[in-house]
Amino acid sequence: MPTYDLAPALDRIAANVARHAIAPGIYTRFTGGPHKAVPNPYGCADAANILYTLGRFPQDLATRQTFVSTLQAFQDPSSGLFREGTHHDYHCTAHCIAALELFDARPLYPLSALRFLVAPGALENFLASLDWAQTPWPQSHQGAGVYAALALENKVPADFHDRYFAWLWDNADPVTGFWKKGAVPAPGAEAPGQLFPYLAGSFHYLFNIEYAHRPLRYPAAMVESCLRIWHDGHWPALGKTVNFAEIDWVFCLNRAVRQSGHRFAEAHTALHEFAALFLPFVTSLDYETSDASDDIHMLFGLTCCLAELQSALPGVLPTIPPLRQVLDRRPFI
Repeated sequence: MPTYDLAPALDRIAANVARHAIAPGIYTRFTGGPHKAVPNPYGCADAANILYTLGRFPQDLATRQTFVSTLQAFQDPSSGLFREGTHHDYHCTAHCIAALELFDARPLYPLSALRFLVAPGALENFLASLDWAQTPWPQSHQGAGVYAALALENKVPADFHDRYFAWLWDNADPVTGFWKKGAVPAPGAEAPGQLFPYLAGSFHYLFNIEYAHRPLRYPAAMVESCLRIWHDGHWPALGKTVNFAEIDWVFCLNRAVRQSGHRFAEAHTALHEFAALFLPFVTSLDYETSDASDDIHMLFGLTCCLAELQSALPGVLPTIPPLRQVLDRRPFI
């Protein structure tokens, strides 16, 4: 079993994060272009996420407080939402609140714009209204984001959680294990590359399920779908990008196997094959000049995948300290 020395790459990732610092606890998302040196919600949130993952989270109280106050300042007092422009407001809101949770902190203002979901039937109607068939990946930012944000705010009644997971249970696709039943193409009927967005969308609901320690309805089917995506090349760039596609696939396969035990050996063979492709890419990437890794949000996707892969393949990518998976602490990335 080959092992990979990630220490030099992790040092370069940490150095890249440091280049995005405007001041301790204040980060930009990009080091170049018109947004250079502009504090950004994703810049600040993902600096915290990456530093937490690497075991280099700030220890001094002043820096921690600056992180918290900077993130809190991005919140709109009237709606309670966070906004950035590249993602839906619900994604940005959940992402910033999840980063605040790393500091044991919460947003300053109530999530007023999401309170309508507590009314009987409103949550279910909202989830049903999403475009599950045509744009499952970006739409999942809303369907997963509202739950993560409200769960971390911790002001919704207990039945809200039950209603959310009951809807996901009732609407899971028994053939693929993904969401939503009736929207996912039948195996063999999808166009090239069409299946992966359903996996990527389902990833967002899966990390909410994992956070709440709830069961997947069809974990074995999800394992089968993940293996088919890998073996049949449904997403040719998988394992060769600074993106979230890699954490989406690794997390779905690893967590579905955990919940089912289905095709354990075959799943681990696929994960080893993925590691043999992805880890040389990670270790050879020039983090100082790569445009992709200059987007600190995408860099976090890569780093989060390393944490999940380390957990899934013990001994293959040892690090000191071990990487920490933010999704084992709270939902949403």
